[in-house]
Amino acid sequence: MSDTPSAFGGNGSTTPVISVRPVTLAAPDRGQVLQVRVTAPTAGHHLPVVVFSHGMTLTMDDYAPLADFWAAHGFVVIQPTHLDSLGLPPDDPRTPLIWRIRTDDLTGILDQLEAIEAGVPGLRGRIDHGRIVVAGHSWGAQTASTLAGARVIDTDGTVGESMTDSRVKAAVLLCLPGTGGADLSPMAAQYFPFMSPDFTELKTPSLMIAGDHDQSPLTVRGPDWFTDGYRLSPGATDLLTLFGAEHGLGGIQGSNDTRTTDESPERVALVQQLTLAYMRAALGLDDDAWPAACRSLAAAADPLGKIDSK
Repeated sequence: MSDTPSAFGGNGSTTPVISVRPVTLAAPDRGQVLQVRVTAPTAGHHLPVVVFSHGMTLTMDDYAPLADFWAAHGFVVIQPTHLDSLGLPPDDPRTPLIWRIRTDDLTGILDQLEAIEAGVPGLRGRIDHGRIVVAGHSWGAQTASTLAGARVIDTDGTVGESMTDSRVKAAVLLCLPGTGGADLSPMAAQYFPFMSPDFTELKTPSLMIAGDHDQSPLTVRGPDWFTDGYRLSPGATDLLTLFGAEHGLGGIQGSNDTRTTDESPERVALVQQLTLAYMRAALGLDDDAWPAACRSLAAAADPLGKIDSK
């Protein structure tokens, strides 16, 4: 990683990182233990935390371009592997509740931060428990959004219970699925009926990121479906739209990942830099980081995206 100053906020300096997996956490109602990967800088104290939820078929071992970058710039990144990536059979009684178990995974991580500190050599006493961000990509973005205030609408139209967690101070939601109902494709309505969010109580400050070429089989709409969370959430302060980006946003799952259909190191670098700037500003670590990043993107001669704010 470069130590040259970034145009998007911060001084560009980085710290070596350590990544430990699996760290095993208790999850008595889950049916099996919860395993996480922890990526952290080797130096520094009062380190803020990012809890990151992966997308469908991925695991705690994916998204290294984001986890490593954030950790190198002072964050502790905690990534669970959710049950849906462990070969859960369709007839397993947990399957209909898998979206809720995902949320419980993230809450369980927050409940056991001290155990995580103890499980990573050299990390004990270095986490700032008052500065926590939830983040996620795709289905993981929906999972993370529930801790920020989004709710799931039941099949009978009833808005489900709130799972908002007051410990979460900000959210970064990449390719957040949009509204359900008539907007879902027949396939999504059959297999993913829980992808029917209500965003009216998503009040935690949140950055949404979407690709303007992200055409999903989950919806009958176009790429604008992934901007619903920004339009409908009172807490969604900003939307980064990446030009030409599909669902992988250039390759945030990992370098040379075959699931990436729009590979672009430049696009990934922009996601890295802008998410870091947003989190630093949202957590009160550098109030000018995000405004400076917005100004730099707007001033670029050939920008890779645009930012809308409200």
